[in-house]
Amino acid sequence: MELLPTTGPNMAGELGRTAIERGFDLILAAGGDGTINEVLNGIVGSQIVFGALPSGTANVLANEVGLSGRPDRAAAELLEAVPVRIGVGAFDRAGEVRRHFLLMAGVGLDARIVHELDLDLKKKFGKLAYWHGGLRQLGREMPRFRISVDGVERVASFALLSKVRNYGGDFEIAKSVRLTDPDFEIVIQQRHRGIDFVMFLMAVITNRLGKAAGVTVLRASRAELSSVSGETVDAQADGEAVGSLPATISIVPDAVTLLLPKRYAKG
Repeated sequence: MELLPTTGPNMAGELGRTAIERGFDLILAAGGDGTINEVLNGIVGSQIVFGALPSGTANVLANEVGLSGRPDRAAAELLEAVPVRIGVGAFDRAGEVRRHFLLMAGVGLDARIVHELDLDLKKKFGKLAYWHGGLRQLGREMPRFRISVDGVERVASFALLSKVRNYGGDFEIAKSVRLTDPDFEIVIQQRHRGIDFVMFLMAVITNRLGKAAGVTVLRASRAELSSVSGETVDAQADGEAVGSLPATISIVPDAVTLLLPKRYAKG
């Protein structure tokens, strides 16, 4: 066993690549979803077995699969976990390096919160910084974008392309998807006024999203997205800023071997 500490942003991905080059057959990443995403981008496409020890601001992966949020307990639980080969998401923008993600990609509202996030506030208060960022969006209209899925184009102000049901550790937006599925659950909000997002959030909290006006839920493995008016439309993946539209978001099958608790792996 060898401990490899990170020394700055994007270092975790480099350490993942180093582990592969040195012939390791298992890598455990200790950190939040952002650190796990960095490691993923360093090892995607390889055969190395990957496990996550949650210890950061948000632990959506741990919540999703039923791992303890404490690293020591999660480590003990991973001893009984099984390796499962799964697909991951990919964010592609012309001329830029592909960005992979394990959990979800968001376009519009949540991505703008991520792009505008007060990092000092995040260091002090963790997830509360995201709530602060969300409250700052009240009264602001969101730029609209086109999202094309299976040949059908819609105009939207928010879209979530998710591989998990858990959202931010507190809510569920996608309701039926699993990490082991070969596609996304795609939730699209087509209205764009500030009050529409308040109503959207209330529908999420009260578990009535499927009946909310202006909301469409689909299953697909690929979507094409572009701005309607040329305004900047932000995107995020696994809670990290990944750029803006136009972009393609798709599933990359057979991409990584992830350690999953038996109860989750068996469905």
